[in-house]
Amino acid sequence: MWSDTQAREAVEFYTTTMDNSRITSVQVMKDTPGGDSTSVGFELAEQPFMAISAGPYFKLNPSISLMVLCETEEEIDRLWLALSEGGKELMPLQEYPFSRRYGWIVDRFGLTWQLDWTEEPIEQKIVPTFLFSNEAAGKTEDAMKFYTEVIPNSKIEDVYPYEEGESENPNAKVQFASFRLNGMQFYAMDNGMDTSGDENLNFNEAFSLMIMCEDQDEIDYFWDKMSAVSESEQCGWIKDKFGVSWQIVPEKLDELLSTGTPEQIYNVVQTFLPMKKLDIATLEKAWNDAK
Repeated sequence: MWSDTQAREAVEFYTTTMDNSRITSVQVMKDTPGGDSTSVGFELAEQPFMAISAGPYFKLNPSISLMVLCETEEEIDRLWLALSEGGKELMPLQEYPFSRRYGWIVDRFGLTWQLDWTEEPIEQKIVPTFLFSNEAAGKTEDAMKFYTEVIPNSKIEDVYPYEEGESENPNAKVQFASFRLNGMQFYAMDNGMDTSGDENLNFNEAFSLMIMCEDQDEIDYFWDKMSAVSESEQCGWIKDKFGVSWQIVPEKLDELLSTGTPEQIYNVVQTFLPMKKLDIATLEKAWNDAK
């Protein structure tokens, strides 16, 4: 999750608001294009996330939100109260035909949340949720097929289409769908509203998905399969054919940035900044050269 300057503040708020949550790492990367950038690793309900303060280049929007499945009315009301302070309501917290208590909100840091009180057993507390809008509307099912074919241990679970008259957008096909990527659950839907090209609903780099790779062969595989916009390739970042941003990252990078001396960390950062696809051997050499 991208922020201009508030990543640490936002993460501290999230981890104190949600149960079973904590900050796991804080790394400062000096002399990046956005100045000194701060990367914060954290867990929400024991699920891993990362936030970064790296300058005013991208802003979060509702195209990707976090769905929180709540077990009690008290829990959903408490989270709604905390997240709504200084935020913006998209759908009020109330009963709907699809839920006995649900609400959609943007918090004061720009992150979008959907809260749902469910009686179903909860396997994964927080579910990243895609909203396919504008040119991407109608591509939910194609995207799910693509992702589940490229990423091992993945599958489409449920797809519920719009019935006649339910959508204002003639391109929208999928009202709600669930799928898994490497075992992790995701939700997705076509935007049934007539958004008239609202760019605030387009996917962008402010919310990206990280694929942690064991070796260079894995990096090469995902890069070749998923990168569709050459001008978006930078520092391990790619953009797929649906507009969604991904980071193709070696697991080794976290070790290099967390165990090195300040000189080693600086050298690694300055080495990967001009890269497009990350090269593990070159990063390890930069780390060793600074010993």
